[in-house]
Amino acid sequence: MVMNEARLILICGLPGSGKTTLAKQLAAEVPAVRLCPDEWKHDLGIDYYDEPRRVKLEDRLWRLGQELLTLRQSVILENGFWAREERDELRLGARTLGVAVELHYLEAPVEELWRRLELRNEEASPGAAPIKREDLQKWALQFEAPDAAELALFDEAGFSAPC
Repeated sequence: MVMNEARLILICGLPGSGKTTLAKQLAAEVPAVRLCPDEWKHDLGIDYYDEPRRVKLEDRLWRLGQELLTLRQSVILENGFWAREERDELRLGARTLGVAVELHYLEAPVEELWRRLELRNEEASPGAAPIKREDLQKWALQFEAPDAAELALFDEAGFSAPC
């Protein structure tokens, strides 16, 4: 299969890890179209905690991303990608389109994430979901961090410096 010069970039991490900051930076450098579910939820009036609508929106953004990739346009998805299964599915799907796939994993201790989220919650910027400490702690337990073996499956695997 001939490789398309476009690439899919997945931004992985918990809330407050700097996903949107990194995605905006990469979008300008690559260049790439950035698809941020939280911003779309805000613009469409979707409750941040509405799980069925979140899943539908993320599925639709992935379909849009695939269309853009086939048009040789690089795409950044900043969904967080908490589960290995989800990351594998997108990596394999993008590879069938003949594009490179990067995974940028942003890691920070829960206390640091909470410090950043408190500031973000106070700012209440459009597209930034308000998050409670107990939710962050619950999500940290659910999060499946990529290990070295998984990172090696991506074209430019690795940790990104926290933003």
